[in-house]
Amino acid sequence: MQNKEYKEIIKKLSTDENQGLTSSEVEKRREQYGLNELKSKKSSPFIVKFLSQFADFMVIILIIAAILPVAVDPKGWIEERDWIETIIIAAVLLINAFVGAIQENNAEKSLEALKKLSTPHTKVLRDGKLVNIKSNELVPGDIFYVEAGDFIPADARIISATNLMVDESALTGESVPVTKSVEPIEKENPALGDMTNCLFSSTYVTYGKGVGIVVKTGMDTQIGRIASALMNTDESTTPLQNRLNQIAKVIGIMCIAICAIVFILKFIESSDWLDALKNAIALAVAAIPEGLPAVSTIVLAIGVQKMVKKNAIVKKLPAVETLGGSEVICSDKTGTLTQNKMKVVQLTDA
Repeated sequence: MQNKEYKEIIKKLSTDENQGLTSSEVEKRREQYGLNELKSKKSSPFIVKFLSQFADFMVIILIIAAILPVAVDPKGWIEERDWIETIIIAAVLLINAFVGAIQENNAEKSLEALKKLSTPHTKVLRDGKLVNIKSNELVPGDIFYVEAGDFIPADARIISATNLMVDESALTGESVPVTKSVEPIEKENPALGDMTNCLFSSTYVTYGKGVGIVVKTGMDTQIGRIASALMNTDESTTPLQNRLNQIAKVIGIMCIAICAIVFILKFIESSDWLDALKNAIALAVAAIPEGLPAVSTIVLAIGVQKMVKKNAIVKKLPAVETLGGSEVICSDKTGTLTQNKMKVVQLTDA
């Protein structure tokens, strides 16, 4: 689109430069292209978040330790008050799972609230009239107007520009505003920063004003491609999760080995396999650190609350430990991690 005259783009998208799209045509295109918004992974129900907290090697060992005494000798489990140990383990696991699931749920709600707050409005030419609509209602072929301070609502080809300058740091990392124009670009396959006759979603106007025709919306935009790539990345475990899993495996292997030896020795001594098995299980339950998952979850939850006070949203508890373990953060250009904006924090009388 960047190497063609803007009138060719208007003709290709079947739009009237002076009238814009009709309401009926907008409805047809919205059915075809959908809303102009970035998609996100479907949120899991709370019960799924809760059950996923049990998918941990240490937790699985604790569950086995709680169930075995009941399965092997139900009567002795009641008479010898072994059920107290089982209840304690179950309580620890349930509290651990609830804290983790509630934190994930709260983080998702906070992110959804931010999305609703960040839905800007756009001035669009519809049925020959300039109207103000929500940006997510734009469709390809819409003609919209922007001026200094406005966010670009979708990827577009510029059809009019008056001293138009756009900050594209959110997309390209370049902190210096780009001067925009209407003229076609002769260069083949230019970089985003060199496409001076195009506007891109998630960027904003710093100076001047302009008119653009929407060519891409939602996940088809440049920022949408980035969002799509992020959605398809595999979730990796954190260093803390790796270490806890390693500890659980070592404890599990040692418990199995030692319990097997105790079972054999006790059976040789008494010839009572049930008594020998009960002794082996009791040893296993005593050796497993039931409080470790709860302690780690509580510590991470405290870290999350401290982050909340700093206006930071943490979606998953283990991410706090990973962030705390970071010593160096590398960034390519100004604007990649920051918003490239200045804010007044204090006023002093001259």
